[in-house]
Amino acid sequence: MPELSMMLMMLALLLSIGAVAGVIAGLLGVGGGIILVPAFFYAFSGLGYDSPQLMQICLATSLATIIVTSLRSVLSHNKKGAVDWAILRGWAPGIAVGAVLGVLVASMLRSVVLQGIFGVLGVTVGLYLAFGRARWRLGDAMPGGIVRAAISPVVGFLSVLMGIGGGSFGVPLMTLFNTPIHRAVATAAGFGVLIAVPSVIGFLLLDIPAEGKPPYTIGAVNLPAFAVIIAMTLITAPWGVRLAHAMDPKPLKRVFALFIILVASNMLRKAAGF
Repeated sequence: MPELSMMLMMLALLLSIGAVAGVIAGLLGVGGGIILVPAFFYAFSGLGYDSPQLMQICLATSLATIIVTSLRSVLSHNKKGAVDWAILRGWAPGIAVGAVLGVLVASMLRSVVLQGIFGVLGVTVGLYLAFGRARWRLGDAMPGGIVRAAISPVVGFLSVLMGIGGGSFGVPLMTLFNTPIHRAVATAAGFGVLIAVPSVIGFLLLDIPAEGKPPYTIGAVNLPAFAVIIAMTLITAPWGVRLAHAMDPKPLKRVFALFIILVASNMLRKAAGF
């Protein structure tokens, strides 16, 4: 059994992480994964669990929380008729296949490599959040056929390698193909379920040495982190929503984009050994 002081410190860190993630998710409409993965990494490594498989634990635990938050989100959006089920059904097989491939690749990579991948993709997402324009278009409707078959697994694959749901890649993708932003956000929540469910099943089966993982971790999913984050985000996300209605979120979105770029850049620095 781990020492009580260590467990209390871990609990305090997780409560703080969950509270911040929930507020930002409610305020800016972004998924928690892009916040949770680096937060888990710095929290667990600071507590002494800096193993070669640490990033797998961070990715898996983040994706486990996304099952709950995305399912809750898509059901809420569906009550308002905002989910585009035609897009969701058409893209589901490819996204799920990409998610499974993502688990297979992530399970074979060392933590430092996954840090580098997260850093590169995180900087890309941050730059899009900062400089992307609503008027940018790649087409008038979501693609089908060969194009969809090629792109949909990439969405699932890259999302798993970052430990995120469908928002960071799905929303920009759909808006670039002329999907209204509210419908894109609602449908991307469904992407999150498709990404998280198969990937978490795979991560639960991953064999990680006991000495290299935080207490109460099954496979690569840390159960205390999962439970605390879900509880805190359910409490604090509505606070973020109320803040969003009380202020202009656009400047805050740019600040958040800068924050993501800085965090991702620091991941790159650590991956490079500096």
